[in-house]
Amino acid sequence: MDLFASLKQQVQGKGVKLVFPEGTEPRILGAAAKLQNEGVLDATVLGKPADIQAVAKDNDWDISKLTLRDPEDDDASADLIAAFEDRRKGKTTHDQAVETLKNATYFGTMLVYTGAVDGLVSGAVHSTADTVRPALQIIKTKPGVSRTSGAFIMQKGDERYLFADTAINIDPNADELAEIAVESALTAKAFGIDPRVAMLSFSTKGSAAGDMVTKVQDATAKAQKLAPNIPIDGELQFDAAFVPSVGAQKAPDSKVAGHATVFVFPELQSGNIGYKIAQRLGGFTAVGPILQGLNKPVSDLSRGASAEDVYQTALVTATQVLTAND
Repeated sequence: MDLFASLKQQVQGKGVKLVFPEGTEPRILGAAAKLQNEGVLDATVLGKPADIQAVAKDNDWDISKLTLRDPEDDDASADLIAAFEDRRKGKTTHDQAVETLKNATYFGTMLVYTGAVDGLVSGAVHSTADTVRPALQIIKTKPGVSRTSGAFIMQKGDERYLFADTAINIDPNADELAEIAVESALTAKAFGIDPRVAMLSFSTKGSAAGDMVTKVQDATAKAQKLAPNIPIDGELQFDAAFVPSVGAQKAPDSKVAGHATVFVFPELQSGNIGYKIAQRLGGFTAVGPILQGLNKPVSDLSRGASAEDVYQTALVTATQVLTAND
């Protein structure tokens, strides 16, 4: 079954609530209306109701079932401002909190934090930093996780893999890379991928030397200690991780080599290049980035995202909600 058909089947009717801060953006509003009207989830969109309704009218969309909230004029604003001040622990004055929560992304993130909704989808208009910063300040990372990371599900036909970190951390150290590996395995499992984690390098089992290789070797050992029940191995070149015959030759004792499903890149540059090569030359669909390691699901869209991309990202986010609640 197609990934998104499967996710829709899992999510539909489960009462998941998502907030979309960019409510006057047609791609966002169209996807939110479709999700709501199909009974997939409950959608809250943010913005001035008159402006949202004007966009809906221009596109002949039925938004009667959507929840519309205006961050600059909302009945719950006082409570959210107080909760934000408390969460910031003296780093924000009352006046600063009032101004900050007029920002739709901050307002939406507070709705997630307080439990009014289960997750957030943003980024069609705003940058990754604009989406991630409020999440890190308010929702924060899970216990034992020092930072969030970004992963892509790569799908073509019946093939499905996970690439990380492809979006957030420029040059993670060994400890951070180990965390990314474990979080990526959990993400993979949530989306029906049996995780076999390859810690990628330009070296396989000591075939080359240098600080970059040592970092991946150290990260592998740390990840194995963090998650002893998950198959994690490295350092592996991509062909040794992916091609059974090469894996058998270069790393014959490995349970991962030649059969990896989760690929952890040593730094952002190679990860970003790698997923785009697979996408553009290999014909894979890249789903993401999926933000990993946060206490509650927040998803960052590409500013070039289509309405269908928004719809699909919402399905991914809703799946994260259900997985977290299992």
